[in-house]
Amino acid sequence: MPGVLENAGLFFRNQIIRQNMAIIREDDIKKETLLDLAKKMLVAARTAPKARGMDNLAMAILTDGELQRLCKATKEIGDREQNDIFLRDAMNVLNSADVVVLIGSRIKVLSLKVCGLCGFADCATKGKHPSIPCTFNTTDLGIAVGSAVSLAADHRVDSRIMYTIGMAALEMNILGDEYKIIYGIPLSATSKSPFFDRK
Repeated sequence: MPGVLENAGLFFRNQIIRQNMAIIREDDIKKETLLDLAKKMLVAARTAPKARGMDNLAMAILTDGELQRLCKATKEIGDREQNDIFLRDAMNVLNSADVVVLIGSRIKVLSLKVCGLCGFADCATKGKHPSIPCTFNTTDLGIAVGSAVSLAADHRVDSRIMYTIGMAALEMNILGDEYKIIYGIPLSATSKSPFFDRK
């Protein structure tokens, strides 16, 4: 008898849960899902391997008005420099992306005793040219960006690494004065990736 009562109670509880369940439509959760993924991408980039364990990265997520401002700045660079790639990317991101992830790096030497991969004799000599990137700064940035977009791919979200919107982010000083190299990663969830086969 107790077993019958327990089963009856379970049945009625499940009926109540079903009655209270909402209908969740794709359009209601798409942007929220992309934003949640973008947050996880920042973690993936932060935990990516870095030379000597030195972390020179900064990151941000743009949506809505800030995303539109980024696209406007990208277009302004395209107009100013008469560069169609910037114009293409500005419209592509504006029309297709709900979220943009920015990942940037400082330019900072690692003070290695033997290297010269940047083209200078050593880190001390390279340090006299602060605007020229250390090889390991760009390597670490590339690994971090790769880690981030691989997470997007694992979740079947379309993305593309763009230097153009990163250049716009530099001009807007979004990550701060210290960060001299920035890549942007727009995210989209549609039936076909909007970031390829572009004209």
